[in-house]
Amino acid sequence: MAHQRTPSHGHGHGHGHEVGGVWRRLGAMFRPHSHDAADSIDDAIESSAAGIRAVKVSLVALAITATLQLVIVAISGSVALLADTVHNFSDALTALPLWIAFVIGRRAATRRYTYGYGRAEDLAGLFVVAMIAISALIAGWESIRRLINPVTVHNLGWVAAAGVIGFIGNEAVAMYRIRVGRRIGSAALVADGLHARTDGMTSLAVVLGAGGVALGFPLADPLIGLLITIAILAVLRTAGRDVFRRLMDAVDPADVDSAETALTALPGVQAVRRVRMRWIGHELHADVDLVIDAGDSAQAHRLAHEAEHELTHAVPRLRTAVVHAYPSDDPALGPAAARSG
Repeated sequence: MAHQRTPSHGHGHGHGHEVGGVWRRLGAMFRPHSHDAADSIDDAIESSAAGIRAVKVSLVALAITATLQLVIVAISGSVALLADTVHNFSDALTALPLWIAFVIGRRAATRRYTYGYGRAEDLAGLFVVAMIAISALIAGWESIRRLINPVTVHNLGWVAAAGVIGFIGNEAVAMYRIRVGRRIGSAALVADGLHARTDGMTSLAVVLGAGGVALGFPLADPLIGLLITIAILAVLRTAGRDVFRRLMDAVDPADVDSAETALTALPGVQAVRRVRMRWIGHELHADVDLVIDAGDSAQAHRLAHEAEHELTHAVPRLRTAVVHAYPSDDPALGPAAARSG
C-alpha cells in the first residue's frame, strides 16, 4: 500500500487542571466542552489576561510591602530586615518583564514567528532567575559585612512588626502567583510565586533575628541574614531548574504517558509510534505518529481527528495537537519503529 500520512491540526484548550479538581469539575458542569478554534483562541487570550492580572496585583502588593519595610530599615538599622527588603523589591520588579512577556505573547503568529511569541514568557523566566541570584548575592554580602563590622539594631519591636508585614504580603502574593501560574501553565509565573514564598518565610526569620538581639545576642541579626541567603539560593535552584527545563522543551513524563494511554485505547490504533510535546510560553503543543490498521487507511483522517480530540481531553493545558496516521503495512515503519499499545 502506498505511504499515507494524514495530519490533523488540533484545537486544544487551556483548562486549568490543578489541584482542586472539585472546583474544576463543578465548573465543567456549567461550561460545555468544545473544540472550536474560536474557543481555543479565547482560552489563550483568557490565560494571558489572567497572567497580566496576576503580575499587576502582585507588583502593587509587593511594592507596598517593601516600602513599609524600607521605612523601618531606616529607623532600625537591621541588616536582616535590609536583606529581606532588598529581596522584596527585586521580587516586585520581576513582575515587569513578566507583564511585558504576557503582552508580547498575545501577538498573533507571523511568517517569521510561526509558533507565535509565547517564548517571550520563557525568556522572562530567565530574568526572574537572574533577579533571585542577584538578591542572594546582595543579602549574603550585607550579612557578612555586618558580621565583620557589627551595627547596633534599634527599635526591635518595629523590626519584628516589619517581618510580620513582609510575611503576610509575600505569602498572599505567592499563593496568588502560584495558583494562577499552575492554572495557565506558566513556569515563569510559578517561579516568581516561589520567589515570593521564600521572601515570606525569610521575613519571619527577621522576627527571630530581632528576638535574638533583644535577648542579648547582637550577632543574631547578621546570622539570620545569612540564613535568608541560603533560603534564597534554595529557591534559586528550584526556579532555575523549572525555567531551564521549559527552555529545553522538557515536559512532565506523566503527560506523555497520559497521551499514549488515551491514543492506544482508540479503536483502529495498533501502536503509538512517537509522541512529542513542547511548551511555548504557557501553552502545550503535541506532535503524534500513530500506526493504524492497514484496512482502515481510508479512515486515516477521521481517526487522526478522533486522536486529537482524545489528546485534548487527556493532557492538561494542551493547546494544539498534530496527528499523523500511518498504515501498518507502510514499509517506512519497520518492525521496531512502533511502540505497541
